[in-house]
Amino acid sequence: MSGRVLVVDDETEIRRALKTGLGYHAFDVRAVGSGEEALAELAAWRPDVMLLDLGLPGLDGFEVLRRMPDKNRVAVIVVSVMPGEKDKVRALDLGADDYLVKPFGIEELTARIRAVLRRQAAIESGDPVIRAGDLEVDLEHRRVSVAGSPIHLTPTEYEVLRQLALHAGKPVTHTMLLRAVWGDYALGDKYNTRYVVAQLRKKLGDDPARPRYISSEPGVGYRLEA
Repeated sequence: MSGRVLVVDDETEIRRALKTGLGYHAFDVRAVGSGEEALAELAAWRPDVMLLDLGLPGLDGFEVLRRMPDKNRVAVIVVSVMPGEKDKVRALDLGADDYLVKPFGIEELTARIRAVLRRQAAIESGDPVIRAGDLEVDLEHRRVSVAGSPIHLTPTEYEVLRQLALHAGKPVTHTMLLRAVWGDYALGDKYNTRYVVAQLRKKLGDDPARPRYISSEPGVGYRLEA
């Protein structure tokens, strides 16, 4: 799987290394050093994936996320030296699809890129069934099964799983889940998501210590491993 990748980083050596490494893996790569250039390339070149550094001079990565057009069409993977949970949550809530902390290996990066490309392809194809191993979530018929056996969920449990399935492979923050499932009045009450995810894991037979389906993103939220 290949595609167009836009690298946005103010360090010349990092731009050069990523352009070379991703090019070796058959990606078509362009690299820019500022937020202003990134927005121009998004409009003119229309990449499939953007690798976005947050600590850019002038227009920083957060502002690029806020201003970028057509967020659903371009997948964004934040690549940053900022390891803090608040920065991860803020970037994901602004629409980023994934988050990697520098330094990282090129193999891990290419795996993340291919994962978001697969998710984008599934969204565009309109496939109503999301799969994570032997877990299937049929969004059209509101059915959930594991290894072919139906799993009976409460409406709230299903809606949480549905939100994870709609963003399969992407970290989904507590705020995103609370807003989508419970509404704005519940924002800040992480107990809701933790309790429902714990119940989901029990019904799916998912060990939280070694999750097959729903993994935890510490301090951030959860990810359906599709």
